[in-house]
Amino acid sequence: MRSVLISFLIGTIVSIVVSSCATLPTKPLAPGELRLLSTFVPEKENIRVNLPFVVNISFEADGKPEIRTACFEFSGDGPYCFKAIDVNYGSPGTIKVKIHTKNPGSRLLETYVIYIRGEKIQLTNVVRSHIRVNP
Repeated sequence: MRSVLISFLIGTIVSIVVSSCATLPTKPLAPGELRLLSTFVPEKENIRVNLPFVVNISFEADGKPEIRTACFEFSGDGPYCFKAIDVNYGSPGTIKVKIHTKNPGSRLLETYVIYIRGEKIQLTNVVRSHIRVNP
């Protein structure tokens, strides 16, 4: 019985290690597609209720799709959409957006972008980061 339990534990540990190291291959971008990679808040320590702060969104794109707006949810509150103040189509590209929130505390910031692909309005994938909003 003890050897079965030890085998099960070792198998579980190996499975966890292998799955944590595995990465799913990212499929290639479709023509005109925009995919978000991450968000970064440069002044994360200074976020205050109702005061604007900058969020940098990192992305990859096929070509230069027209970015309409960036939308944010604060732990389920939202979405609130804001116009980009700067877009850089690099590798990776960056979108700067000035946003604000009304609620203090720790928040999960979920971000997606609305853009034009072909002649259709599209939504990107969602990226997440944690912020703390001071009163």
